[in-house]
Amino acid sequence: MQNSENNLTPTEASTVLWEVRGRVGFITLNRPKALNALNLEMVRLLTECLMTWRDDVNVQAVAIRGTNKSGAFGAFCAGGDIRFFHQAALAGDPALGDFFTEEYSLNHLIHTYPKPYIAFMDGIVMGGGMGISQGASHRLVTERTKMAMPETHIGLFPDVGGGYFLSRCPGRYGEWLGLTGEVIGAGQAIALGLADSGVAVDQLEFAWDALASTDFEEPDAVAPWLATYLLPSNPYFLPARGQIDHYFSLNTVQEIILALEGDADSWAQQTAATLRKRSPLMLQVVLEQIRSARTLSLADDLRLERDMVHHCFNPGHLGRNAAESETVEGIRALAVDKDHTPHWNPVRIEEVTDAMVSPFFRSPWAPEAHPLRALR
Repeated sequence: MQNSENNLTPTEASTVLWEVRGRVGFITLNRPKALNALNLEMVRLLTECLMTWRDDVNVQAVAIRGTNKSGAFGAFCAGGDIRFFHQAALAGDPALGDFFTEEYSLNHLIHTYPKPYIAFMDGIVMGGGMGISQGASHRLVTERTKMAMPETHIGLFPDVGGGYFLSRCPGRYGEWLGLTGEVIGAGQAIALGLADSGVAVDQLEFAWDALASTDFEEPDAVAPWLATYLLPSNPYFLPARGQIDHYFSLNTVQEIILALEGDADSWAQQTAATLRKRSPLMLQVVLEQIRSARTLSLADDLRLERDMVHHCFNPGHLGRNAAESETVEGIRALAVDKDHTPHWNPVRIEEVTDAMVSPFFRSPWAPEAHPLRALR
């Protein structure tokens, strides 16, 4: 299933292109009109490709990038295909569950991949795009990188291992990123441990092509390549560190919002206003998720997230059907009707109860029947 790298015509090519040059496997996400948002076909192609190369002695490393409408790079991956989520949820399509099971398995495969996996995180890197890059051995960002876990915009939670990697950010930045969905750039990503190094946009093609002539049999073969193409590493100051650590360490989202609203500082007021726009219920779920994940292995975190996403689309414990879920409503408002006025239930964070939140963390499967039981 190899494709010529020059065959990048979206109407003719696969949504995922791959080829081997030298001793390196090159993957290009090729769904530019959708900002390379992942669908089930793409997840399956990526998994097939990585599994094939994992045991191929002729492939010593893997590199992955995205495309934009004018060619290679420019957009990595904007996340999962949320319009599919909406349609599948309303139709009761079992492919929705298959998508999350297979996507999370792919995330785990990348985190545990035995060969160098180099992610060129240029442009938009959000949601599912973080899932296929955070497990990389080398996470490269550019001056165009726009990184976020924006799932609270649509009444979801930061999945694809988001609990695992956000909870390991310094201080309380994980809570801040997960709850607000704020977008960060390359410098912040490196400072927060969500990226490793920077590459200038005008060097991307050269760096990509040079991998084909890199001898990965040499010890630390990536180091000379990195030294040639990476930007100098400069200390990056994380803004609002004290405020983020103070406010986002409070016990509940209600306490966080009320404390922010009581602070006249413009950053605090803006942050409180952002949180007031999100689903109150899912904000409290996300806070519990990130804090719980601090003590979980990656495999256990992904199993927990698979449980949680089941409840997001099957909110029976709230006396609701799929069409009435926070996630389906959030997607409707953002991407279907595009009225940007989601009708959250409950409307305010003050109305959220523990009885609404705690069932999200109960598995609907016995351990031996869990869809991700094989992850280690």
